Amino acid sequence: MSDNIIAVMIGVSTALGAFGLFALIWGVKTGQFDDVEKFLDGAKFDGEEELQDAIMMEKKKEEALKRKKEREKNYRPAD
Repeated sequence: MSDNIIAVMIGVSTALGAFGLFALIWGVKTGQFDDVEKFLDGAKFDGEEELQDAIMMEKKKEEALKRKKEREKNYRPAD
């Protein structure tokens, strides 16, 4: 490849990288990534049934972890 082509490729890639960085900084400054209402909407639209399901799933997770720890504690390698 000639030196001119390499110089153009480096220039274009640097310009694209700078544009991407500028767009990211602009998005963060203007609040494009903020989701302020996420938790409020979750609490507002979740009913009692969904909350009971979440509690039940959490209990199942804890029980599964306890069973796993017991199996690991009682593990004996073969002789």
